[in-house]
Amino acid sequence: MTNGAIRAWYQVHKWTSLVCTVFLLMLCITGLPLIFHEEIDHLLEGEQTLTALPADTPMRSLDEALATALKAHPGEVPLFMSFDEDRPVVNVTTALSVTSPVEAMNFTSLDLRTAEIVAQGNFATDGVMDFILQLHIDMFLGLKGELFLGFMGLLFFTALVSGVVVYAPFMRRLNFGTVRAARPRLKWLDTHNLIGVVTLMWAVVVGLTGVINTLATPLTDYWRFTELADMIAPYEGQPVPTQMSSLNEAVLIAKAAAPGTRPQFVAFPGVRFSSNHHYAVWLKGATPATEQILTPALIDATNGTLTDIRKMPWYMLALRLSQPLHFGDYGGMPMKILWALLDIATIIMLSTGVWLWLAKRKSSTPRIAVTAQVKPAE
Repeated sequence: MTNGAIRAWYQVHKWTSLVCTVFLLMLCITGLPLIFHEEIDHLLEGEQTLTALPADTPMRSLDEALATALKAHPGEVPLFMSFDEDRPVVNVTTALSVTSPVEAMNFTSLDLRTAEIVAQGNFATDGVMDFILQLHIDMFLGLKGELFLGFMGLLFFTALVSGVVVYAPFMRRLNFGTVRAARPRLKWLDTHNLIGVVTLMWAVVVGLTGVINTLATPLTDYWRFTELADMIAPYEGQPVPTQMSSLNEAVLIAKAAAPGTRPQFVAFPGVRFSSNHHYAVWLKGATPATEQILTPALIDATNGTLTDIRKMPWYMLALRLSQPLHFGDYGGMPMKILWALLDIATIIMLSTGVWLWLAKRKSSTPRIAVTAQVKPAE
């Protein structure tokens, strides 16, 4: 590669890094506790203790659990019912109407073995993890914030590629892992570059899955206005029924239509992920390899018959697979620890890059230092 080409790649690396580094630091810092969000939530909220019952205790009907939740919130209507992964617990979301804002919604967790309430709350009482999550997702700016962070993710990927192009010729002159400690600035530069190379593949994976995640809202809306709209077209304009068929039967019918699945959540008639006329039973694979693959089944809420069931299109599958990979949720605690260590290494790399750039600006002798990965402009 000619010197002119290397200088051109260096300029690309310099400016893409300079623009995105501060936001990448914010994402890495907020992403670190989000890797352990389940453990932190349990620590902050306490573990819900279920009554000790024999292992073969039969489950109560979902209709009975729903009735208990509605009795606890008189005058409200059901919006969603979700199912815990590792406990016989269902969570019912209710509100005064199907158009109520999120902060006006209530949730009730029930032990499905007894149909008794184990926890209640309101979505208006956001905790510290909700604050961190919202900052990480969209910086409290909604869709504009999501798309902006997605653009920062693309700049980050460009910085990674250009950094490798610039760094590769330079590395041929040094043994891998060399840190020149003769001068502090060279020491920090080599440390920065070494961490960048070690974390390269992880940074690419997390960066690109992060970009996909920022498209969650437009991709979901596109699915609703195309696939879901086609599924519910024959029922367009019908009002939400005042009397509904058995929820328990609806879930059983949906599971029978998709063997090897289990319910993740149910959207009641009138809410965003259903229609005015249907229970939308969202099923997922029952194995670790398929649990991110969702299949929505529409059950007529007036007579309990199956209307339609379709697999999610490729773009929604890509979105579903990217979310747990982004936060290291695939491999249990060992993968979370690995993700956290790589996240910390990236924070160090980004921080040293900022320090090197500031130090260069203060230097009276201009020079071009060869960089790698996400080092901001020197």
